[in-house]
Amino acid sequence: MPQQDRAYATREAILHAAAEEFDRLGYERTSLTAVLARTGLTKGAFYFHFPSKEAVADALVERQSELWARMRETWRLRGLDPLSALHGMFAESADRMAADVVLRAGVRLNADREVGYPGVPNTHLLWEKLVAAYVFEAAERGDLRPGVDPEAVARTLCSAALGSRLISSATTACADFPERIREVLGHVLPSVTSAGWKLSGSQTASETP
Repeated sequence: MPQQDRAYATREAILHAAAEEFDRLGYERTSLTAVLARTGLTKGAFYFHFPSKEAVADALVERQSELWARMRETWRLRGLDPLSALHGMFAESADRMAADVVLRAGVRLNADREVGYPGVPNTHLLWEKLVAAYVFEAAERGDLRPGVDPEAVARTLCSAALGSRLISSATTACADFPERIREVLGHVLPSVTSAGWKLSGSQTASETP
C-alpha cells in the first residue's frame, strides 16, 4: 500500500476507534489508552496524525458538520416541496445516525461541547431556525393548515427528534432511531398540513423497495 494510502487508512482507523469510545462514553470519560487499544497503534503513531484527543474530537465534529451541509444541498437539488424535502432530510439523518458510529460520535461531541462551553453557538437552535425556514416556505405555498405556527412546528419537530435520538442512543445505540423519527414525522406532519399536501419523492435508500 502506498505511503499516502497507509497514512489515510491509519487516520481513518483512529477516527473510527475514537468514535466508538466517544459514542459509548462521551469525551471526558474516553481515554487515549482505550483508543490506542482499539487501533493497536503506539502513542507515537497516534501523535503523528493527531496532536491530542481534543484534535480527534475536533475532526469528528467537523466531519458531521460537513455531512449535514452536503445532505441539505443534495435534498435542495431534488427540487421537492419544502415539507417533502424536510421529511427526507429527517429520515436520512436518522438512517445515517443508526449506521455510522463516526457520525453519532460527532453529533454527541458537538452537543456535549455546547453544555460545557456556553459561548459555542447552540446547534439545536440553529437546526430549529433551519427547519422553520422550510415550514415558513410551506406556509407560503399553502401546504399548512390555516393558523398553524411554522416556528411552533419547527420546535416540535426538533424537540421530538432530539428526544428520540437521546432515548434511542441510550437504549439501542441508535438502532431504532430511524423508526422513531418516522413515527414523529407520521404524527406531526399530518396534523399541520393542508388537505391538498402529499409527501413526494423523499424516499431514502433504506425505504426504497
